[in-house]
Amino acid sequence: VHLMESGGGSVQAGESLKISCKTDIAIPHYVIAWFRQAPGKERQGFAAIDSMDLTNLADSVKGRFAISLDIAEKTATLQKNNLKFEDTAIYYCAARVGLGTAFIPGYFPYWGQGTQVTVSS
Repeated sequence: VHLMESGGGSVQAGESLKISCKTDIAIPHYVIAWFRQAPGKERQGFAAIDSMDLTNLADSVKGRFAISLDIAEKTATLQKNNLKFEDTAIYYCAARVGLGTAFIPGYFPYWGQGTQVTVSS
């Protein structure tokens, strides 16, 4: 299983950015989750969506971030609005077989390479 993120970059605080994650997973039921790792910090999950369109967002991003999944294209999208300096991190998507929306790193065997998002204050 392969995953490829795209769409990272540098923005000013308050701006928006969209990141996509395309996978070649060939299982009907799967979960795509988003994680981020800021410099000097552990990788943390904050969003997940499964192939039944069930979603989960951490409180830290709820109201600013939204996730969606195009089943036909096997592409998950993370829309980030009102970005803050503290959103600066490498963003990763990950996949696992099954359903549910927990975003615990150890649950996910398949990972993308990550994409850098830098927010300037």
